[in-house]
Amino acid sequence: MTGDPGDGRIVVVGASLAGLRAAEALREEGFTGSLTVVGDEPYPPYDRPPLSKQVLLGEAAADSTGLPMRRNPEAEWRLGVRATGLDPLRKRVTLADGESLPYDRLLIATGTRARPWRNPEEAALDGVFTLRTRDDGAALAERLAAGPQRVLVIGGGFTGSEIASACRERGLEVTVTERGPAPLVGALGGTLSKLAAAMQRNHGVDLRCGVTVTALRGDGGGRFVGADLSDGSRVEADVCVAALGAIRNVEWLADSGLAAGPRGISCDAGCRAFDMYGIVTDDVFVAGDVSRFPHPLFGYQMLSLEHWGNAVAQAAVAAHNMVSPGPLRRPHLAVPTFWSTQFGLNIKSVGVPTYSDHVVIAQGSLEARRLAMVYGYQGRVTAAVTVDMAKSLPYYQHLIETAAPFPPGSGAADRPLAAEIPIPSDVPDPKGLSHGPTVALTGYLPDRRLTVVHPTG
Repeated sequence: MTGDPGDGRIVVVGASLAGLRAAEALREEGFTGSLTVVGDEPYPPYDRPPLSKQVLLGEAAADSTGLPMRRNPEAEWRLGVRATGLDPLRKRVTLADGESLPYDRLLIATGTRARPWRNPEEAALDGVFTLRTRDDGAALAERLAAGPQRVLVIGGGFTGSEIASACRERGLEVTVTERGPAPLVGALGGTLSKLAAAMQRNHGVDLRCGVTVTALRGDGGGRFVGADLSDGSRVEADVCVAALGAIRNVEWLADSGLAAGPRGISCDAGCRAFDMYGIVTDDVFVAGDVSRFPHPLFGYQMLSLEHWGNAVAQAAVAAHNMVSPGPLRRPHLAVPTFWSTQFGLNIKSVGVPTYSDHVVIAQGSLEARRLAMVYGYQGRVTAAVTVDMAKSLPYYQHLIETAAPFPPGSGAADRPLAAEIPIPSDVPDPKGLSHGPTVALTGYLPDRRLTVVHPTG
């Protein structure tokens, strides 16, 4: 980089929501140098949430989900080409077409991809899908529009539940299998997951919990016709969607020396990547779903978030810090927020529900299917989830930000909370679930032994 932080060469790997917003913010922050954005898909950045909602319902075409640009980032777009390697010493990103891009500052925003069905031969059957990309959304929407007899959804996380909701709204028969005790349990804990299970069944979903799919069956001609379950039963279906969580796109960094593993790329609160020895870099930054960062409100645990709002907020912080001298850099301390619409319910979350030991219903009730549930950890408010009661969320966000005691005081509550006895939040071990959590709290577990470096001379 030249002496002027607004000059030089910046490469953004990941033509994603985070990548686009960071590119725009770099220009807004006064960066005037060379800016290149690399993306493995052939499309400009697009919005993913509509893919499991409006696109599957036939209300929007998959190719209409492009993200609006707040301003022209005046970048060179390298779309349809993957990054395959990073040399941090020579400061170069290698692309699949053999080209090597030099940089002074690098932003990694490679996000995640859908976890495929574990058996490649079965995954290749006609009628077996995952849902993550624009092409995935278009192909699945086309198949649903054709009116299949039954759809099998493997995994009861947010994506699987939204797919099932869209199927029922289209009038399609749908079976959901979940290895855990209930849908959404990995994200929201036991109490609210019971409501999610009831809603699915009330809307006609054939929900099977505590079972796994052992095999996908073909008809001999390559078409999917059904699945075998661990309880000995069989589901006959002509469409299958594997909604098994996400894999972070870090394989291309295997030889880079960065702290990149299955849970993402570790970075500090200023979005600067750590190397595998825990030493912070000064020219490699991370943003979006692929990042893991510490948060003081949650015990400085490393957070891995798959949230739209986090990608936007973190991209802005990363861009600011890439072009600002040390004393002017700022931390990414946004409180995680998330939303989902399914089976007629609007679910919104603030904080980290999995970082909890107890919950209390502060407003509404499970019976009314309209409520605000507050989560606490060791006597402090750490999260809140509302069901069709989103206007209360800012109040609970303030409680989280100020480390308010749990159970909370009356505040927004519609009855004396003294009468409410907190119950265990019942957050299960993710290993026992079909779906992954959208928020993971993790300590860094390196997947290879560290080499001890002895200084020479």
